[in-house]
Amino acid sequence: MAALAPTPPQEARALPGRERGPAPRGLAGLRERPWWPWLTRGLGAAFFLVVAGLIVHQARSVDWPAVWRAVLDLPGPALWAGAALALLSHCTYGSFEWIGRHLTCHGLGRGTTLGIAMTSYAFTLNLGSVIGGVGVRYRLYSRRGIDPGTIGQVVATSILTNWVGYLLLAALVPWFWLPPAVFGWSATSTQWRLAGALLALAPLAYVALCLLRGGRALALRGHCFPLPRGPLALWQIAVSTANWVLMGAALWVVLQTQVPYPAALATVMLGAVAGLVLRVPAGLGVLESVGVALLATDTLPKTEVLAALLAYRALYYFLPLLLGALALAGQEWSLRDKKSGQKGH
Repeated sequence: MAALAPTPPQEARALPGRERGPAPRGLAGLRERPWWPWLTRGLGAAFFLVVAGLIVHQARSVDWPAVWRAVLDLPGPALWAGAALALLSHCTYGSFEWIGRHLTCHGLGRGTTLGIAMTSYAFTLNLGSVIGGVGVRYRLYSRRGIDPGTIGQVVATSILTNWVGYLLLAALVPWFWLPPAVFGWSATSTQWRLAGALLALAPLAYVALCLLRGGRALALRGHCFPLPRGPLALWQIAVSTANWVLMGAALWVVLQTQVPYPAALATVMLGAVAGLVLRVPAGLGVLESVGVALLATDTLPKTEVLAALLAYRALYYFLPLLLGALALAGQEWSLRDKKSGQKGH
């Protein structure tokens, strides 16, 4: 990584001498078709209705007192193991920011960068990307003198890192576990694996592009986008995949390994996408409904599955939010004292 050429800390910028060219082709041309917005909105609405119906169906059929009893019966070792894996996952996600630090050379130390990333991640999970991924991260970086363009590059790099690993892992899961039919809908193993292969094309194409460009920025429609070299692109996929694997492992141990690990991993991954589409804060009810639909069986009743999912939410979402709020308050106080001291001199 040290051999990689850093990118100047500035936003995507227009290339000189570029004027309006010929009509766009390919995907860009499709987006300008009058039917394209209706198609994308229709697909999004269909997915929304399916997940919303799943949430309502699951909520109406749950024995909540039994779920609470099952939560209280969860063994301490499983909860401690889940908490440790959740902490490791948050640290792994925070290391995404080091990639952005390398590309932008923003000058903050690794510890400070990791702290900002983990704090903002906790807010993102619970309050959404606008508050956490942009708002908290922007405030913490800007108060340390980082310009908006550099912050934007760091945020974009973290988002890209998160999803390239997700897509590759999503291509592998169908080879180890297939989801049951939900609402009477199901697909064959061949269909699942073919869909996964299509998803894998995106991260593979990204790595190929980085290898071909050799660290040179990509010019696209009059703008310049920085790209890492091939080894760093591979590291992005590796660290992102590790983070999703840790997230699935945290749920798996809270479930006391009563389900196959790929099933727990698929629950976390599908829950993340469903929550993203529905835009529900913290994905409340979304992960739980997806988990019950995928994991509940005759030998593992839905009350136990739901209890484990609620415990996982507390360990992975709510506890980090509390710690993140304390960290944010501490950083605000520290920066205020520092500025007050500078004014005193």
